[in-house]
Amino acid sequence: MTPALSRASTPTLLVSLLLAAGAQAAEASCPKPAEVTPQQLVGLWRAEFAGQAPGATLLLQPHREYAQSLSGEINRDGTRARVAADLEEGEFTLEESADGLRINATWLGDVVEGSCGQEIRGRREGGWDGTLPFVLRKLP
Repeated sequence: MTPALSRASTPTLLVSLLLAAGAQAAEASCPKPAEVTPQQLVGLWRAEFAGQAPGATLLLQPHREYAQSLSGEINRDGTRARVAADLEEGEFTLEESADGLRINATWLGDVVEGSCGQEIRGRREGGWDGTLPFVLRKLP
């Protein structure tokens, strides 16, 4: 190989190596559902329900008493309720309470594979409308 040819191919090789390294870093930084921690769920989420137009906004924060749990509030078109949530091995459980004393609805779902902990799908049972499939997506 001539020196001129090897110098010309060096930038192409470097770009290829950088792209490969970036792809590996992206894979490494995206946890599998079972690796997502409750702390990664802290923040604002959008909830959508099958057959229901308005949806809801959900705010999850670290629970004051239980280190591995979450608490917060759901706002459904101005109607608010308290929530408490847990995440274990990618399985999400949320309890919703309109009065802060009794559970009105339970949400059971799973972190979606490949979503990097940014999407949860499952079923909401009880409350104002029986059982509904839901999708939670974390907002930026």
